[in-house]
Amino acid sequence: MLLYLANFLMTFDASFRVFHYLTFRAILGALTALAISFIIGPTMIRKLTVNKIGQSVRELGPQSHYEKSGTPTMGGTLILVAIAFSTLLWADLENRYIWVVLLVTLGNGIIGFIDDYRKVIHRNSKGLSAKEKYIWQSVIGFSAAIFLYKTAVLPAETQFIVPFFKTVMINMGWAYVVMAYFVIVGTSNAVNLTDGLDGLAIMPTVMVAAALGVFAYLSGHVAFSDYLAIPYLPNAGELMVFCAALVGAGLGFLWFNAYPAMVFMGDVGALALGAALGAIAVLVRQELVLLIMGGVFVMETVSVIIQVASFKITGKRVFKMAPIHHHFELKGWPEPRVIVRFWIITVILVLIGLSTLKLR
Repeated sequence: MLLYLANFLMTFDASFRVFHYLTFRAILGALTALAISFIIGPTMIRKLTVNKIGQSVRELGPQSHYEKSGTPTMGGTLILVAIAFSTLLWADLENRYIWVVLLVTLGNGIIGFIDDYRKVIHRNSKGLSAKEKYIWQSVIGFSAAIFLYKTAVLPAETQFIVPFFKTVMINMGWAYVVMAYFVIVGTSNAVNLTDGLDGLAIMPTVMVAAALGVFAYLSGHVAFSDYLAIPYLPNAGELMVFCAALVGAGLGFLWFNAYPAMVFMGDVGALALGAALGAIAVLVRQELVLLIMGGVFVMETVSVIIQVASFKITGKRVFKMAPIHHHFELKGWPEPRVIVRFWIITVILVLIGLSTLKLR
C-alpha cells in the first residue's frame, strides 16, 4: 500500500526510492508486525480474560496441564492481525504470490477461529469435527494449488526441485496440484499438533519462516538464483515481506506466549501459520527443504500416526502419550526443557535446510 505512495513521492524526492528495496520493506514489515503485537497484545489478553475465553484442557492430557485451564486462548488472532496489516502496508499488492499466501493464511485462520469459538462456547476440547476441519482446509488448499497451476508462467513455477542437486527439476503437470495441496494442508495440521506447550510451536514457525524468506529473496533475484543454481521466480522475492511480517508477529506473540504463557494461540493461529509455511514453500519451490527445516513438525505428526496405528493394530502404545512432546513430559522432562530442546533441534534443521543453497 505504502509502495504506491512512495512511487508518487519519488516524483518530488528521489530518496523515497529506498522503499523499492525488498530488504528495507522486509525490515519495516517485521518491525511493524512486532509493534502491533506489543501494542494490541495486552489489551487483547485483558479482553479475552474478562470474557472468560479460556483454554479447555484435555481430560487425558498430562496432569501438569490442568493448571493451564482458563488461560486465554485465540491469541493467534493477534498474529494474523499483525501479519495482515504489515503485509498490506509494505508489500507490493500487485504481486499474486502475496495474495495467495495471505488468503491461504487468513482462510485457515477462519477455520481455526470457528474451531476455537466452539471450544470456548461449549467448554470442551473438541471444537470442529476432524471431518469438517479437513473439508474446509481441502477447499482452501486445492483452490490455491489450482490457481497457482493455472496462472503459472514459467516452467520452474510448477517443477519439483530436489535439494542438493543442481539439475534435478521434474516437470509435474497436474501432479503439482496434488503435491501443493498436501504440503499446505499437511503443514497446517502439523503445526497445529505441535502447538501443545508454551511457545513450542511459535518459535520453530518463526525460524522456518525466516529461512523461507531467505529462499524467497534469492529465488526472486536474477543474479543470486543463477549463482546458487536455484530456479528464478520473478514474483517470489516479494514473499520476503510476508515472511518478515510473520517473523515480527511471531516474536511479538512469543513475548506473551513464553512459559508460563499468558495466552495461547489456539487453532486460529496454529492452522493459519502452518498453512502459511506450506504455501510459501510451494511458491518458492522448496517443499523438500520445508520437510527438513520443519522436522519438529514432522516428528510431532509422525508420532501421532505411529501411536494411533500401533494402538489399532496391536492394542499397545509406542509412546506414553502423543504428540511426542507429551511423551517427554511424562518421562519427567520439565516443560521448559522440552520446549528449548525442540527449539534447538529446529535451529539445527533450519541450518541444514539453508545449506542446500550451496551444497548443489
